[in-house]
Amino acid sequence: MMTIDYLNACAPNAFVDAIGFAFEDSPWIAVAAAAQRPFADRDALHAAMVAVVANASDEAKVALIAAHPDLAGRVAREGRLTAASTAEQAGAGLSALTREEVARFDAVNGAYRTRFGFPFVICARENTKASILDALTHRTGNDRATEIATALTEIAKIARLRIEDAVS
Repeated sequence: MMTIDYLNACAPNAFVDAIGFAFEDSPWIAVAAAAQRPFADRDALHAAMVAVVANASDEAKVALIAAHPDLAGRVAREGRLTAASTAEQAGAGLSALTREEVARFDAVNGAYRTRFGFPFVICARENTKASILDALTHRTGNDRATEIATALTEIAKIARLRIEDAVS
């Protein structure tokens, strides 16, 4: 586990290497946050990174959402998720689905992606496969602006937990 003192003192590229994973495949957030050091604690680090997202363009926000894999999707079944996503999906029971559950997830993920143009994002660590499927089905009825805001809130939760796991 790295310390907040290390993150405050390391070179910018080392900072990005160390904490850039917190926001899925989006190191630009860590790049921008590095310029705001020092951070008093993990909460301040997380808040700075969330602020980077909040101040980003709409295109960058959608790209951040799009960087996430479909839950229980093909990428997961092929073993191509990031280590963090693999553990999070497994913890929610998504790595042990029946064929029927896989088919259901594929169908609702497809409907969601068709409607919004990006994957469904939820903090898997705070959910079960049943609650994820329920949320996926329900949130497909949202309008795009609501769904972008909801996805970004979920991404912030994911990042908070990843930071808590990695930084003391």
